[in-house]
Amino acid sequence: MMRTLRNTTKPSALRRAGLGALVLAAIALSGCSTLQSSGGTGAASAGSAAARQYRQAIDVSGRLSLRYQQDGKQQAMYGSFTWSQSTQETAITLLSPLGQTLATINIGAGQATLKQAGQPPRIASDVDALTVQALGWPLPIAGLRDWLQGFGEDAGGQRFTATPNADDSFSVTTADKWLIQYSNWQDSGAESYPKRIDLARNTAQAGEVAIRIAISSRQSH
Repeated sequence: MMRTLRNTTKPSALRRAGLGALVLAAIALSGCSTLQSSGGTGAASAGSAAARQYRQAIDVSGRLSLRYQQDGKQQAMYGSFTWSQSTQETAITLLSPLGQTLATINIGAGQATLKQAGQPPRIASDVDALTVQALGWPLPIAGLRDWLQGFGEDAGGQRFTATPNADDSFSVTTADKWLIQYSNWQDSGAESYPKRIDLARNTAQAGEVAIRIAISSRQSH
């Protein structure tokens, strides 16, 4: 899922694994959601939001699908990921569908380190700038600490809380211009958590970028 991941025009780690290009439409996950400010007044939505709390420490795993542009051509790739965050650290592993480790990203103590096989580690203070440099397309890790749980800031700088609603589908534009849609949810006791998250943004580096995250497991601790 990076320059070493397979794309439709150039060799990469994903191509060497013999993997096919992504067809995003094949991921058929149903469901939808509504987003509201954490200060919303709707009784049902407010109740759902109150039942769910932001967790500083979570472990998440799932699938990651991507479309972007390179040299004026549409590219598509896919794989899987693991995500572990605590109050002070975040660790992400990007994997091919065959389970090969393609990159690891670790953030803590004011710096981020990205490692890829056969290359020296890359280190930067801005993890999002680092991923663009290494992968060739943006992976908004700083925002995903909130977005994976259905929280964040909208374009106006207001905090939002996403809550499931079977009758509507709602998207929100974040403060850093990502368009997010929460379109499927999973229940965990009295709480619900995002199961599928779609991200889209126009970028200078990779044109129109679309990222689909399908969460298969989540644990808080």
